Amino acid sequence: MESGAKKWGFQGKQGLEAASTTTVRGYLNLLMGNINQDNCLTVVPLGHGDPSHFPSFRITPAAEDAIVDALRSAKHNCYSTTGGILPARRALADYLNRDLPYHLSPDDVYLTIGCTQGIEVVISILSRPGANILLPRPGFPLYEAWCAYNHLEMRHYDLLPEKGWEVDLDAVETLADENTVAMVIINPGNPCGNVFGYEHLKKIAETARKLGILVIADEAYDNIAFGSTPYVPMRVFGLTVPILTLGSISKRWVVPGWRLGWLVTSDPDGILQKSGVINSIAGFLNISSDPATFIQAAIPQILENTKEDFFSKIISTLRECADICYNRIEEIPSLTCPKKPEGSMFVMLKLNLSMLEDINDDVDFCLKLAKEESVIILPGIAMELKNWLRVTFAIEPSLLQEGLARVKAFCQRHAKKQ
Repeated sequence: MESGAKKWGFQGKQGLEAASTTTVRGYLNLLMGNINQDNCLTVVPLGHGDPSHFPSFRITPAAEDAIVDALRSAKHNCYSTTGGILPARRALADYLNRDLPYHLSPDDVYLTIGCTQGIEVVISILSRPGANILLPRPGFPLYEAWCAYNHLEMRHYDLLPEKGWEVDLDAVETLADENTVAMVIINPGNPCGNVFGYEHLKKIAETARKLGILVIADEAYDNIAFGSTPYVPMRVFGLTVPILTLGSISKRWVVPGWRLGWLVTSDPDGILQKSGVINSIAGFLNISSDPATFIQAAIPQILENTKEDFFSKIISTLRECADICYNRIEEIPSLTCPKKPEGSMFVMLKLNLSMLEDINDDVDFCLKLAKEESVIILPGIAMELKNWLRVTFAIEPSLLQEGLARVKAFCQRHAKKQ
């Protein structure tokens, strides 16, 4: 410090930068920074699930009309009520009530700024000294980031590739103790592209009940299933165990920039109310931001007027892209796909380093691929699974073909000489 200079009493929060670098955005920024600007190749974004840029994933006009109508009504330029406006919460409760053995009310629905804020809410309200939470490996790294920020201990249970990425329930029972507050499941699976069947979800619910923990069901990709396993929402088992469901219109309607999500409490026995979780959710939302009011106001019309053929077209395109991805990867000896994706927009690939030269690990693979081929793929270490890769297939099919051809060329160029 210079002589006589004032000593300032502020500084940045320690640990925040470290937590943020482990997120999907953190890794994508690192990889994009490694793109060779002298390379004339089009960047192929296989690193994150946002197909909204591509013609094959264009939003339905019914949703656009709903936004325009809400905005032009001039009735929704105001602040929102805490947790969201009643018409939107009522419409979402009706949407989510289908096939449930109990009834969700609007009071069970809280609107959030996408699933991202929902994750922030649930991790923040469950954090207390000494508590721990069970997270899937591989999973979605924003959970780890918020746990680190809130000093909530993380314990990882494995998803088993040899069993179609099912939860290792024996590990869940071993990891849990009297300080475990919850387990997170992501279904349909990000990053694995799996879809849990009814019987497996039932076992998860029974295990959580046995352990006395709630289930956080991340269903950001709800209904995005195109394989042989039908999608079943975790809230079906709300009579077995308390469930906090996170969802949004981001993926099914392909509008991630609209930032409209929900947190839903499935708790017909009132356990979450008695434990103070409901009051904590309301308290957190009282001191945080709300989704834009006119977006909320459009929700009833979006849910009512979106035709089934829009969803069918999106599912058909994703199925086509998943087939392309799986078949192309089969042609690359140094990459292994343990299970063909059946849902969401992702697939996990095992990186066989023994077949490659000058590649140290998954991060090195992704950095060099970005630099040499302008293809962005997320390293598995971001999902707590070293030397794996997460690939999104939710882009224009022709661009997906091109990107995977470049990945194949890259692997051939770096293959060990026989």
